[in-house]
Amino acid sequence: MQFCGLFVGEFVNWMNKRLSNEKRVFSKDFFTEYKREFKPNYILMIITSIIYIGILYKFGLQKTFVENLDLIKYTILTPMLLSVVVIDYKLQIIPNRLNLTIFEFGLVFAFLHSFSDVAVSINMLLGMLAGGGIFLAITLLGGLVYGKEAMGLGDVKLMGALGLYFGLANIVIVSLISFLIGAVLSILLIVFKIKKMDEYIPFGPFIVIGAFITIFVPYTIIVNILLNIFTLGLYSRNKMLN
Repeated sequence: MQFCGLFVGEFVNWMNKRLSNEKRVFSKDFFTEYKREFKPNYILMIITSIIYIGILYKFGLQKTFVENLDLIKYTILTPMLLSVVVIDYKLQIIPNRLNLTIFEFGLVFAFLHSFSDVAVSINMLLGMLAGGGIFLAITLLGGLVYGKEAMGLGDVKLMGALGLYFGLANIVIVSLISFLIGAVLSILLIVFKIKKMDEYIPFGPFIVIGAFITIFVPYTIIVNILLNIFTLGLYSRNKMLN
């Protein structure tokens, strides 16, 4: 799995270059162009390998194809999420082609899950509506209150697409984690004068961090941590008293 991660990590580097320049990832002269522009990004290769090892450890190899769907979908999703981080950080945009590809794969997995459990597929579709809906509402509210978008439509599309992978409950968790991390890191960036108060801070990387945390950390642990954070520890105290 680690060797696969190294290869995919280098492919992510290629994707980032092509998508940033609004070019197709695959073209007629793919091999010629790839060879000419080849320049390994060891950081991306190592990060992808580590994530792939973690995914394999978390989900393991199961006996049937349906049982391996989580392993497969997160393996496919990982390079696209890493592209979101790099491109959004550099250009403050998430390419429509990237969001659309995430969405298309998500629909395929929702369809495949229906063969074993229709309820899972319905949950994934509800996740799509919730993920996109939450961020769309925030964007529209920001426009009404502040006269400008609170976040880009690329973030809205990304969250809608990710809802197909995480389902209703988990996409809400991804949203909460991304807002929490985004708030903390944004304050730190402003305090240390890395960013200015009125300067745009891309939100895509925060969504990706929230997504990876949700993939690897058990749901109950995340919920308990978030409840303690948002209730300032009152949740644990009440739990102990009861």
